[in-house]
Formats: sequence, structure tokens, C-alpha cells
Amino acid sequence: MTKIGAFIPARYAATRFPAKLIQALGTKTVIRHTYDNIVATGLFDEVYVVTDSEIIFNEITSHGGKAIMSTKEHESGSDRIAEAIEHLAIDIVVNVQGDEPFVKKEPLEKLIAVFKDDTVQVASLMQALTNTELIADPNYVKVAVYKNSNALFFSRSVIPYARNTELAITYFEHIGVYAFKKQALLDFTNWPMTPLEAAERIECLRYLENGVSIKMVLTNYMGVEIDTPEDLIKAAKLL
Repeated sequence: MTKIGAFIPARYAATRFPAKLIQALGTKTVIRHTYDNIVATGLFDEVYVVTDSEIIFNEITSHGGKAIMSTKEHESGSDRIAEAIEHLAIDIVVNVQGDEPFVKKEPLEKLIAVFKDDTVQVASLMQALTNTELIADPNYVKVAVYKNSNALFFSRSVIPYARNTELAITYFEHIGVYAFKKQALLDFTNWPMTPLEAAERIECLRYLENGVSIKMVLTNYMGVEIDTPEDLIKAAKLL
């Protein structure tokens, strides 16, 4: 039987919004909303927060949740999770960012379902992006895809660029939720950071630069991702 685990990488010192994961959102912190909503989906055999912070670790465990302390410094959330899962009996690893407090069951269910195709090693979520300001915003990562929904490229720039203004173009935002076969994730963490990944600061480019396809799964609105203090205000209104 395939064992599926959800892992939430949770760094305390986020670059744009330090300590964002322990900010209050209603009656709970951002990280607890994320954790509790993932557990509530009932899709996973295990759910863990993986963190470098005793504050975040204690926030989860003191409320009955499971957490793992990282023992090394990590460049990315995927690297942090790879350390945590190396000796765990997990077949498919789902990485949900800690700043996704409104994560829902249906997108995660669709993401896991693509692994019925044995050729899929890595998958991730995307949603249509229509707001022109957000399309131009480098904090919103865009993805262009093949006809078969595998990722062509991820960028903070506007892709595709509308040179032909007469065409109706659909832009897709990459949502930072990934799923991997365990070995694919362990391979990732053993590869050095790649040039495009380093330039864009988008970790999943490491897979593409090493020739590993990423299956993109289209989903509806996922809620607000907490990247800035302004996002927290939006999230509070949504809550």
C-alpha cells in the first residue's frame, strides 16, 4: 500500500516577512491553520511540520501536532523535507508551504491522483491568474506548460510575454504545493543549485534543469498565501 505523507517546511526567519508563520490569524497562528487544515483533509498517513525554529516546533507540538526539528541549514523547503524523510517509510511526499493557511482537500486530492501514472515523479499546483498587477508582480511565480500539462518554465517575469496583443493569453500562477516520489526528492537534495534556480530563486527549476518533468495540476482559488504583512490583512478578511 502506498504511504503518503504531508510535510510543511516552516522557517522562522522568512526574508520578506520574518516570523510570519506565528502571526495570529483569527484564533490561531498561520502555521497552525495550515497544519490543522491539512490534517482535516484525511488524505495523509502522516502530517509533520519540519522546522529550524523551537518556537514553531513548540507551537505545533503543544497543540497535539507532529513536528521535526531540522539539524542542518537548508537553502529550500524541499531540502529541509528531504532531511526529514530520509529514514521515514513514505512513498509519496507532499510539500505544503507553511504560509498556505487556507489549503483545501480537493487540490491536494487532485495532486496525489496524478501519481497513478507511474511515470510521474514530481507534480505541483497552478491556478489561472487574471489580475494584471499580480501577473506583473515578481512575488507571484508564473508557469508556462506543455499541452500535456508538464511545466515548460517557471519565472518571476511575465511568461508568456504578450507580443501579439490580439491573442487571449491564460497566465498561470505556480502555487507552492509540491508532491514527489521519495527518491525524486532525495535526488533533488543531492544535486547542486542550478543556474536558473539561482537566478530566479525558484527551487523547482532544479528539476527542470536536471531533465525531470513536473506535472502541473490546475486548481481553483487556493486562498491567500502569506508572503507580506499586506497578505496577512487579506487573509484576515477572507477568514
